[in-house]
Amino acid sequence: MTPPPVRRVITGHAPDKKAIVVADGAATIINAKEQSASTTVWSSLAIPVAFESEGFTVDPATHHKGSGAPKNGARLMIMDLEPGTKGKMHRTNTVDLVICLAGEIEMLLPDSSVHLKAGEILIQQSTIHAWTNPGKVRARLAITLIDAVPLGPEFPPAR
Repeated sequence: MTPPPVRRVITGHAPDKKAIVVADGAATIINAKEQSASTTVWSSLAIPVAFESEGFTVDPATHHKGSGAPKNGARLMIMDLEPGTKGKMHRTNTVDLVICLAGEIEMLLPDSSVHLKAGEILIQQSTIHAWTNPGKVRARLAITLIDAVPLGPEFPPAR
């Protein structure tokens, strides 16, 4: 699928220390599949974040490729799912702050599920889960993934 563009505005500082916009345009790091897509908007390699004095020399979205978040860092992404999409069960070593922006989404757990509508929020703490869109319209989520301490060998492996 080709997801709708995600406009990304990033602020920074001019040499005279005044606040400025250093980037304003569509996020370009997109991982598209047949019925879903994730667009990485921002990632940081460490928390707290160290800022470059006048914006950035490398697009921060390129710091991390794949699922999850950078080790000791964080990643902001937008996920789009077409109606009928059913993802695979997976787990990442992250705390995920999930906001349903549009449509409806179901988070499947091994023995239950949680239904979210636009405007609702879920905090997912490294649990095994899958996303599905049971609705009739595209669903869009904003997800911030924050690196977390691995749970241990008695839990399903993270990807």
